[in-house]
Amino acid sequence: MLYSQTTGAGPDLVLLHGWGFNSDLFDSLIEKYKHQYRITKIDLPGHGRSDDVAGGLDEWCDEIIKLLPNNPILLGWSLGGLLAINLAKKIKLSKLILVASTPNFVQNSHWQYGINADNFQQFSNALSLNLSKGLKRFVSLQTQNKNQLKTLIQSIDTLPASASALNQGLEILLTSDLTEHFKHLSIPIEATLGSRDTLVPHTIKQWYSNQNISVSLLDTGHLPFLHNDFKL
Repeated sequence: MLYSQTTGAGPDLVLLHGWGFNSDLFDSLIEKYKHQYRITKIDLPGHGRSDDVAGGLDEWCDEIIKLLPNNPILLGWSLGGLLAINLAKKIKLSKLILVASTPNFVQNSHWQYGINADNFQQFSNALSLNLSKGLKRFVSLQTQNKNQLKTLIQSIDTLPASASALNQGLEILLTSDLTEHFKHLSIPIEATLGSRDTLVPHTIKQWYSNQNISVSLLDTGHLPFLHNDFKL
């Protein structure tokens, strides 16, 4: 069973976090927008307070669907964005918001907007050696707000992801290529990127623009929703 929590009033907005983290990462965003949206945050399978789910991309999405309200706005950050893109072909959404995310995280012969597969593997291996320490260092590079940083670090310590979920998540990131599916989505889509993001290159902005998608580029790393200028 997956954990979820709903706060606020207004149009339904669902938040999906990224690899290794949990939905508490969005608490400051929820506090900011709870008077404009009815916001549901979900811990991904094996992350935070959620149970493990066997399988991969589709199995994870099938479990998430069980918690979704009708026709929601779906915001996905990083891995959560990849899941959100896949969910968009399974259910009706009113809008898709991608934050530091992409339909394909890894470079290949026809996709230049990802990171090198070997570099990605080295990054994930280094994190896996000491996940807590690695994630803490990662978030410390993303925000200078000490209170925000303290809250994020406490969440990482309190609610670590399971080893199997981390492996599943990495496999999803390494092997999922949803670019063709993404091109055929007919719902409103918005994207926010970080100009200093080392995982999702900001050069994908042009590709998104070519798909007639509105793109915001903020002076930040891989956590643009923590930036003061981030807006829904």
